[in-house]
Amino acid sequence: MSTNDNRDADRRTQAVERLKKRSEFWTHLAVYVLINAMLVVVWFFTTADGFFWPVFPLVGWGIGLFFHGVDTFRRPFSEDRIRREMDRMA
Repeated sequence: MSTNDNRDADRRTQAVERLKKRSEFWTHLAVYVLINAMLVVVWFFTTADGFFWPVFPLVGWGIGLFFHGVDTFRRPFSEDRIRREMDRMA
């Protein structure tokens, strides 16, 4: 197997991983919206004039969703950045 074939296989593997991560993020976002919308509806029909308790799962889960998004959509490290870090370690 040539170097180009190896490089293409590595890039394909990385692309598949990124696509999986994006799919998982969008599924996570959809579940977040659906479940929290349901909690707001329950709050509205039971204690609409009372304390807005759905704020706790909205904020808590929202923080986790935010970091999931950061992990999913951040750019991969460039080769130049990796080389500079390796040089600093040497």
